[in-house]
Amino acid sequence: MLPGQGLTTAMGILPHTDLIRAQNLALSLDIPFWPQLPHFRFKEDMYAQFAEHFPGILIDEEKEVLRFSNERFAAEIDAYLEGSNDPAYFALSEEFSTAFRHFLTLDLSAYPLVRGQTVGPVSFGLKIYDEELKPMIYNDFVREILYDFLYRKIAWQYSRLQSVHPHPFVWLDEPGLEMIFNSFSAYTSELAQTEYRAFLAKLPGPKGVHLCGNPDWSFLLGADLDILSVDVFSWGHILIRYLDELGEFLRRGKIIAWGLTPTLTAELSQESAAGLTSRLLESWDFLDRHGIDADLIYDRAWLAPSRCCLINADGAESVERSFSLLKEIQGELRRNIYSGRKRT
Repeated sequence: MLPGQGLTTAMGILPHTDLIRAQNLALSLDIPFWPQLPHFRFKEDMYAQFAEHFPGILIDEEKEVLRFSNERFAAEIDAYLEGSNDPAYFALSEEFSTAFRHFLTLDLSAYPLVRGQTVGPVSFGLKIYDEELKPMIYNDFVREILYDFLYRKIAWQYSRLQSVHPHPFVWLDEPGLEMIFNSFSAYTSELAQTEYRAFLAKLPGPKGVHLCGNPDWSFLLGADLDILSVDVFSWGHILIRYLDELGEFLRRGKIIAWGLTPTLTAELSQESAAGLTSRLLESWDFLDRHGIDADLIYDRAWLAPSRCCLINADGAESVERSFSLLKEIQGELRRNIYSGRKRT
């Protein structure tokens, strides 16, 4: 079972352009990760970063755009299928990540877990459009290749992380899951759920999803996940209403990463560790009153910033303050509220 009790982690996307500064920030948390640095170069945008070797993808660095060509896909699919026999074909190259290989050289032995990440298949497939301005996920054959492609990318990354730490995992960044289960999507909810469950079942190691929106919580809490990372700063009031699903998820030993500290400068300036701790405990008290034991909630809890943020005028400073605030909240929880027994 994964350790809980308020361990800290964060999503991988950081606004930094300095690798060492970004990596040191990631290492300041209990569960470190290799940073994704889209302000350093476009190929580190989470969509571009995992597009390497996908057939039919066009990466326009000058315009900072990804496009999908059906004609190019047809021309490249045979070479892709041949190359897919080699796990190294799915490597995350240095050209697309300035941080990954550096992360593998670090002494990570003091950490209980280490984390990687990849864009999720739904988000990837919805984000990138073909010549007719249709998301490529709507093409059945392309979608089949997409799910397999990202599974193999994750398997390769997991194996490399496993070579430097006994307890790695790779979670999925999936903002697109907020959109897929609604009437505006041509990728139907029923098909998406079936295919997504099959995809999750294949993944190595603990399975996690991070998203900062408001998706179908029933589906995610009932899926084959070990970790669900949620922007509770924005959406916690909705998540805690899924009492039955959330209770069952936690009783099965799964982890909720409570994304609590804002990263947008304007929001961050209005918050304090005491205020956010109180807000978190109000949610936990509500769950406790409705039959989900407070000790269980804390035992299965991680803490995280609410979301990534690349638009602050102060560069990396607000995000770094958010990480610092997160550790203050962790300290308040451990010192003043929980000591291995139920709060009175």
